[in-house]
Amino acid sequence: MKLAFSLFKYFPYGGLERDFLRIAKQCQSRGHEISVYSFIWEGDVPEGFDLTLIPVKGFSNHQRINDFSEKLTALLLQENYDLVIGFNKMKDLDLYYAADPCYEEKVRQQHGKLYRLGRRYKVFQAMEEAVFAADKNVELLFISEIQMENFKKIYHTAPERFHSLPPGVDRSRIRPENAEDIRQTTRQSLSLKEHDKLLLMIGTGYKRKGVDRTMQALASLPEPLRSKTYLMVAGEDKLKKYKALAKRLGIADQVYLPGARDDVPQLLLASDLFLHPARHENTGTVLLEAIAAGIPQLISGVCGYAFHIEKAQAGRVLSEPFAQSEFNQQLSAMLTSEKWQQWQDNALHYMHHSDIFSMPDKVADIIEETGRIRSIANVYKNHQA
Repeated sequence: MKLAFSLFKYFPYGGLERDFLRIAKQCQSRGHEISVYSFIWEGDVPEGFDLTLIPVKGFSNHQRINDFSEKLTALLLQENYDLVIGFNKMKDLDLYYAADPCYEEKVRQQHGKLYRLGRRYKVFQAMEEAVFAADKNVELLFISEIQMENFKKIYHTAPERFHSLPPGVDRSRIRPENAEDIRQTTRQSLSLKEHDKLLLMIGTGYKRKGVDRTMQALASLPEPLRSKTYLMVAGEDKLKKYKALAKRLGIADQVYLPGARDDVPQLLLASDLFLHPARHENTGTVLLEAIAAGIPQLISGVCGYAFHIEKAQAGRVLSEPFAQSEFNQQLSAMLTSEKWQQWQDNALHYMHHSDIFSMPDKVADIIEETGRIRSIANVYKNHQA
């Protein structure tokens, strides 16, 4: 089949972007032609991908997104694609991979009627409705059961259009046989001593991930534990205010903010505890990556994939609503607990006995089945005409 994939922006370290790339490559490996449309692309273009960068106009994000959608519609009319797969909500899709929560649900919870008069609301609501409205024919690919129910409630979307997906952890995160050697080498490169503790956070968008919460918890640790505990955050954001916060809390020498990193598998193995005290997180594939690496974790209960950590007994999940005092106490308790090896063993057992890897294969199956069904429908339609 000739497939078109569309997404607003691509950069190598985003969760949605990594999912897109693995799904598109899986389709390519099955012999399908891959075209990609975007308006921002950072990093290499995979061999065999036909990338079209659409220049957009607008001062605001919603203006640029709307311009992209309009121009994409015009370009799609010039091509003869079998299917169009979107990773952001927009018009003219055959399948949509749902990485974002329901916008209309969020508006109803957080804004009043006046907000709905704004251009920003009208653009985003129209794009969401173009995907989920009851009279549309878009197949919906979901990694979050909770979010599925929100969309059904708001848009009365037919249940048969929804496809529930397993997680899609990259197999490069699986703990290798020489994990201990990698751990020691990586820790040496970070100038960590034998008894030092390394806390690791991964992700773009520090406020949403709760980096400030972790800094406060680190600063609250009792001595001598505090002085030998370090934090690394692998991910992009505006770092100035977080460096200022670390200085204000007296932990500037213990906080490392290197931005995005290409050595995440090695960093996971080097760490002693993975932290994800997020303020909101649709799913959190990174939690399952930590499980695959065998790293105990302490996370907020708001994470969509928090149930995996509880089921695996691979660490601890904080209560909701979030309380900084509980996070502080649990961090100290976990760093001094004798259960570390048990948490690691539990994580690896769960990884080996659960389906946390097959999402790209499942999506490729759905794409092929959708293409087959619609091809038959078009033949029948033409025959009737």
